[in-house]
Amino acid sequence: MENIGEMINEAAKAAAAKNGQHFSPESYQKTRDRVFADPDVRSFLLAHQGEWTKESVESSFASLYEYCRQKDGHDKVISGYLPQLFMEGPFIGIRYLPSQDKQRRDQEQAAKKRVELIDLPEKLRRVRLEELDMSDDRRSALFALGAFIKAYPSNPHAKGLYLSGDFGVGKTYMLAGLANRVAELGAKVVFVHMPTFIAGLSSHFGDNSLQAEIQRLAACDVLILDDIGAETLSPWSRDDVLGVILQARMDNDLPTFFSSNFDMNDLESHFSATKNADDPVKAARLMQRVRYLAKEVVVSGKNRRLM
Repeated sequence: MENIGEMINEAAKAAAAKNGQHFSPESYQKTRDRVFADPDVRSFLLAHQGEWTKESVESSFASLYEYCRQKDGHDKVISGYLPQLFMEGPFIGIRYLPSQDKQRRDQEQAAKKRVELIDLPEKLRRVRLEELDMSDDRRSALFALGAFIKAYPSNPHAKGLYLSGDFGVGKTYMLAGLANRVAELGAKVVFVHMPTFIAGLSSHFGDNSLQAEIQRLAACDVLILDDIGAETLSPWSRDDVLGVILQARMDNDLPTFFSSNFDMNDLESHFSATKNADDPVKAARLMQRVRYLAKEVVVSGKNRRLM
């Protein structure tokens, strides 16, 4: 290692000459001391001893100097990236790799793109399940959601949940937390506000996009139907839209989640009484799909919208 200092010193002079720079002897010495004394540079040279020569270190001095200059991360041009030395044959090169913080931010942005909100506020993208209040009245629901998330990477066909409870107890926020977390695991999530979705079905008639819309909900990795039971159904929207979506998801064992102010028995009564008819048989058939896809968990507590 005693000779490396001389190599660095000579390389600094050579690099300066190539760039047309003129340093005083003191500048050479300071440059040499700073670069060679850097612990990361020393560790790199020691780790690759035998791969480089005096001449290759001299030729690579610009990389070593740039590494020392940039590794503190003050250059805004490369913000979010960290310099790394590497061997290119006998020469030393420098490359820039994303920092852990940048990787985390990039992963969060990618996850946001995998969550599609339909008729729901954008603020739900910021909900984190671990930040929600773990009160006794919502503990069982949060535990069940956590268990699904833990199992999802190895079992992407696990059964979903049907969160029932009064207004404002936090069902939508819990499901938003679920959506954001499974999206981070790579899932494509569609999160739908059912009353608005059903009311807007007629908007697809003009451009014949309804079948594509149904297919999108039927085939996504994780589907969340928020506030089901609050929509006004016709026999057509019940059987040919919602029924088709749930049948496809049941056939393919795709995770499906629901939130509702109704328990499952009351939801069946809601499905039975449509605009134009009362059909308990078709309602029962639809509820078979709901029960197959999701386990009911009751969420109780105070109306948090009023707190």
